[in-house]
Amino acid sequence: MDYDVVVAGGGPVGLMLACELRLGGARVAVLERRTEVDPTIKGGAITTPGAEALYRRGMLPAMAEVQRQAVDRFRAFIREQNGGDGDGSGGGAAGQGLGIVGHFAGIMLRADLVDRTAAGLGDAGPAAEIAFVAQQDIERLLDERADELGVDVRRGVELTGFDADDGAVTVRMRHGAVRAGWLVGCDGGRSTVRKLAGFAFPGTEPEITCHQAVVEMTGAEDLKVGWTATDTGVYAHGPMPGRIVTVEFDGPPADRDAPVTAEDLQARLRRLCGVDVTITGVRTATRFTDHARQVTEYRRGRVLLAGDAAHVHSAFGSQGLSLGIGDAMNLGWKLAAVIGGRAPEGLLDTYTRERHPVGAQVLDWTRSQVAAMRPDPRSRALREIVSDLAGTVAGTTYLTARLNGGGVRYDVAGAHPLTGRSAPDLELTGAGRLADHLHAGRALLLDLADDPGLRALAAGYAGRVDTLTARCPSRPRLAAVLVRPDGFTAWAADAGAPTPAAGLAKALQEWFAVPEGAVTPG
Repeated sequence: MDYDVVVAGGGPVGLMLACELRLGGARVAVLERRTEVDPTIKGGAITTPGAEALYRRGMLPAMAEVQRQAVDRFRAFIREQNGGDGDGSGGGAAGQGLGIVGHFAGIMLRADLVDRTAAGLGDAGPAAEIAFVAQQDIERLLDERADELGVDVRRGVELTGFDADDGAVTVRMRHGAVRAGWLVGCDGGRSTVRKLAGFAFPGTEPEITCHQAVVEMTGAEDLKVGWTATDTGVYAHGPMPGRIVTVEFDGPPADRDAPVTAEDLQARLRRLCGVDVTITGVRTATRFTDHARQVTEYRRGRVLLAGDAAHVHSAFGSQGLSLGIGDAMNLGWKLAAVIGGRAPEGLLDTYTRERHPVGAQVLDWTRSQVAAMRPDPRSRALREIVSDLAGTVAGTTYLTARLNGGGVRYDVAGAHPLTGRSAPDLELTGAGRLADHLHAGRALLLDLADDPGLRALAAGYAGRVDTLTARCPSRPRLAAVLVRPDGFTAWAADAGAPTPAAGLAKALQEWFAVPEGAVTPG
């Protein structure tokens, strides 16, 4: 074998997966047809699950600095729009300083209306303060991390085909081929890997054409800042100078690959806003639709999919990036464990079982936003109701929790409320926070009751499960938590729970037991 895994696609998802595989000891190559980060405008934000995953791998300071710069640009833009008055902070919010936590169909969600004590909110620690980090910045950060970890990233190299059998995959490129144990397609919505492997890709057809661009324009003084619904569709202006989004319900474009011109953008923006804006130059532009599709399974033999290769949807809500990073976190440690002989191949079955429902929820989330954007009278009536709900604490809290994946719970055995959920970022006395102990990508038994019996059980899984004894005053009833490498809870117990050792032993066996007869490296 030349590699244990070949990852097709070197965007954020492919790079994240490669990093996770390297943490697990796998030899990885990433094939990326582009020679550098694509400068075309893409998602400008990340939701909490994605930020949380990167935080757990020690990347919080880098993300915070990128966000600081983005917030400074936004405040400068608002001052310019306001003639030098105000900075757009809206009174401050959740550490972001912008007063918003996201939007639903262009209906802004105010941070001061979010109940952070609600389920799924308030448990992510400092990651909850990260939002305004663009996709290109995340790709650059992950590219640097991949280099540090020794991932072989081959830029300017494109997968052209592959042959898979029971033992390996031969991956063909324009100039040669490599042989690997596994192939993972992280090559986007038009995935070559998905098509060649024959994955079924059902879904719904598009009904809109959207454009996102950064332009130079005159006559924009009368454009409203933020998202605005009009009689013909929806448009957005900001949060940076020249950034516009147009949403029209005229069906999909005849040619998605045709160049986006200043003339076309100008005509669409004028139709939507009724302002005689003149676009004099286009710095970057892209078009997209709302087609929503998802493969029925994330694995076929030795070929797997992650990110947009497995699911596509409109960009509303900025959930696609976090969804793909979540796929990478879920798959990475499992595939590395199988490769290293630390888990049976059947562990990979949990990848589809856990991630497919999450992807399906995001697809429905984006479909519902399109329904609330339509300009017909019935949809506009629905939009008014959603706007009213978004003006309440209960409504904004619910929408924010959905936006941030607060309802995600994997089907993991165990009765404790934390089981199957993303582990809370507990603040530990004298030991930092929980995320500080997940940087190495291994599982962690957090012993909060100083129980030598539980630690003895975990000691039998040395090299796969780390152990930490600490105190957590904010959760006095919580006795112990077993956190998987992806940050999700495999098992938890409260003080006084009956037979906690039996529950922990079962969870350790289920997730981290070496298959009988396996030979592991080292």
